[in-house]
Amino acid sequence: MALTPETLTRHELNGLRVEVVDAANPDLVGIAGRIVVETMRTLHVDTGSRVSQVPKQGTTLRFEIPSTDPDTGSVHTDEAADVEKASGTASKLPSETAGSFAGQSDGCQGAAYVTVDGARLLSRPALRTEKAGDSTWR
Repeated sequence: MALTPETLTRHELNGLRVEVVDAANPDLVGIAGRIVVETMRTLHVDTGSRVSQVPKQGTTLRFEIPSTDPDTGSVHTDEAADVEKASGTASKLPSETAGSFAGQSDGCQGAAYVTVDGARLLSRPALRTEKAGDSTWR
């Protein structure tokens, strides 16, 4: 199953770029980088200078989805996700000059950005990824 805005919540999040856009703790807003560890209730984000632990509950996250799937080579679109099926919203690049978060330089040009309420990700990663879709591990 390809990684799209509609299927983001059913995929492995490790390795994806993420930015905290809203949080109950204002100190977390603006944290951006790659997810290095995902637990049931937290994401560990490597910002380049340190690894920050971000709780899923009470946090709104914006994920960067690459424009092409490295496994299949298929191109993803920037179309908005259907409200009934979607975990968030897809949008174009957040700025005209940079294709990445918060001044970081290794983002994907033409990537889709999906905003997700962290509460939708509250579960064990292995269980969340196998609830729907085709899985060889069932």
